[in-house]
Amino acid sequence: MSNQIAITEVAEGFRFALTETFEAVRGMYLDKGTSLFETLAGISAEQASMPVSDSCATIAAQVAHVGFYLDVMHESLVTRTYVQGSDWEHIWKTISTVDEVQWQTIVSDLRQSYDQTVADLNQHATWTDEHELSCMLASIVHTAYHLGEIRQALCFIRYQQAPQG
Repeated sequence: MSNQIAITEVAEGFRFALTETFEAVRGMYLDKGTSLFETLAGISAEQASMPVSDSCATIAAQVAHVGFYLDVMHESLVTRTYVQGSDWEHIWKTISTVDEVQWQTIVSDLRQSYDQTVADLNQHATWTDEHELSCMLASIVHTAYHLGEIRQALCFIRYQQAPQG
């Protein structure tokens, strides 16, 4: 007796988690209004440029990194190999202080990467093995991790910006 789940059901579960992580809370694991794009909508370029310590990346770098990661996972899906040799360090080293235009570009680029991830998920009927499942799951989990990092940094930044006394 087989106890397999249809790929359409797996894809629907991934879609639910992907939507919650990026766009709109559905009650899976986030509080209302805390998805990635909802969170980013309330962040200024000044806030996105503020590191929480000397050894921490800015929110702008975190967001650029998430987009880069999604692009690497897309390439992995297309080439059917786990991409080796990606320059993971360049985001952390090159993105720090941003102006409003740069910040909006980073968020817009993330949106495009996310839209490509959704398009990749919509191709689930052509998936052949665990490679696609792993790439999609990694995209969700990795983004959820960075969403937590971004929200924690934002909490600290807003605390620092609040009038003391």
